[in-house]
Amino acid sequence: ESEIKKARILGFQGDDLSAVNTIAACAKHFAGYGFAESGKDYNTVELTDHTLRNIVLPPFKAAADAGVATFMNGFNEIGGIPVTGSEYLQRTILKGEWAYEGMMVSDWGSIGEMIAHGYAKDSAEAALKAVTAGSDMDMESSIYVTQLEKLVKDGKVSEALIDDAVKRILRLKFKLGLFDDPYKYCNEERESNELLSEENLKVAREVAKRSIVLLKNEGNTLPLAKSVKSIAVIGSLAGDKDVPLGSWRAQANTNSAVSLLEGIKIAVGESTKVTYAEGYKITVGERSFIRELTFDDGDKSGFAAAIANAKAAEVVIMAIGEDCWQTGEGRSQADISLKGTQNELLQEIYKVNKNVVVVLMTGRPVEINWVAENVPALLETWHLGSEAGNAIADVLFGDYNPSGKLPISFPRSVGQLPIYYNHKNTGRPTTAEGLVFYAHFTDVPNSPLYPFGYGLSYAQFEYSDLRLSTPSMEKGGKISISVDVKNNSTAAGEEVVQLYIRDLFGSATRPVKELKAFKKMEIKGGETKTIDFELTEQDLAYYWPNGKFEAEAGDFDVFVGGNSQDVKKASFLLK
Repeated sequence: ESEIKKARILGFQGDDLSAVNTIAACAKHFAGYGFAESGKDYNTVELTDHTLRNIVLPPFKAAADAGVATFMNGFNEIGGIPVTGSEYLQRTILKGEWAYEGMMVSDWGSIGEMIAHGYAKDSAEAALKAVTAGSDMDMESSIYVTQLEKLVKDGKVSEALIDDAVKRILRLKFKLGLFDDPYKYCNEERESNELLSEENLKVAREVAKRSIVLLKNEGNTLPLAKSVKSIAVIGSLAGDKDVPLGSWRAQANTNSAVSLLEGIKIAVGESTKVTYAEGYKITVGERSFIRELTFDDGDKSGFAAAIANAKAAEVVIMAIGEDCWQTGEGRSQADISLKGTQNELLQEIYKVNKNVVVVLMTGRPVEINWVAENVPALLETWHLGSEAGNAIADVLFGDYNPSGKLPISFPRSVGQLPIYYNHKNTGRPTTAEGLVFYAHFTDVPNSPLYPFGYGLSYAQFEYSDLRLSTPSMEKGGKISISVDVKNNSTAAGEEVVQLYIRDLFGSATRPVKELKAFKKMEIKGGETKTIDFELTEQDLAYYWPNGKFEAEAGDFDVFVGGNSQDVKKASFLLK
């Protein structure tokens, strides 16, 4: 996550924040937003300081170190304190320990929402607590506008606090060049030339195809030959030009994306017959950003046409997943199975044609046990944006060899959530199989359906000969790790080689694995490459219960592989 943040910040801000093609990046939501109870947006968060320091804050620290222009606090509370009013987070840690000089903006109305939290009795008290805590700018609630002047005149808020907030905001405006030209980012000519330009669409397609994750490819079903005689494209998501844009789409034009159906038709030759049937519906009624969706759970009127097309085709490409307005902020679900009749239709399709490629379009992990067990090929394509259909076709027909890896684990059941690779071992670990009284479920395995870091390729990679430069590392020293990766196929491919560690014994229990490094390497067919990593003492450090951040002497395991589950292991000692 830290590496993703740094890359996004560089992409938004570049080397010169005053350039016309930059955006002031914002690190959010500070902090703990993703730890909401029951997975419900805006809900209460309970975190120990140990988890806060070791899990939640490191990506934010990386963002601060990378020069992110702004931070945004959130809607959640931690330990009874709304983060918008948390002096500990905003002043003690961010502006104090990290010496962050940028500005802190509230989330949408979060200052006023401290009243609903029961932390402030009125707008005046909310303004007082927010500005004291370190929230520099009030987004949307207008509480600073109506309350701060009086709070200063009444002596409840010092001018020094106001001066600090104003300096941070003005400093950013100066860096953006807004005092030289307040309209520099509002150039209609540049807008018409740049938006959806050929160059930008090319980049969008490149990013999209690199984001696709191949989850299953039994019998080398993929890539498909462009000379295939007939393809049945099935699913309302396959023909949809709006869903690929996602829900947080800013000013994107409705129905402007390249659909999967369009991408397939563009990719194949003229001799290939492509049929299309909607087959199922996910939602009914109006679809929009501001309304809850109503799901269609019983319409089978499109089944007959879809099944007939599938029966007559050489291969079926079926799109399933989520409506874009079904996923994203404020769209938490207690049930993460596929909505509507998608699963039922897929099973009927499979009865008449086993040669099925499933294109999964989602904004989150969903329950796809039957799909994973039965269909020969499965792609997770997310909501890929303007060039979605072309990018997916690039992968389907082998113009691009997929290299994406999952940034999250896919559960077998919602009851497994939260499920993550860097969990603790417990005193009765999941490896104690054969006994009743150990940490497990009685109805599903403990393992995820697909683990963090997972993703296949049309190439076949084999890991061997994991070796360390030394069996022990001195304090202040380093250790080198090497592994050989062979491409056992004729196809060139890119592999993301991942390195994890485990601190076996410490003053506080440590996760079973922690991702510490990764490298993406292109390896030609039949080629073997040696991948080298280096660990320093800093890479082994964590926040101890007493607040110290340092590495603790003792035993460590190191793991290297293509995902968090299938790895080679070695061990070393930190002296």
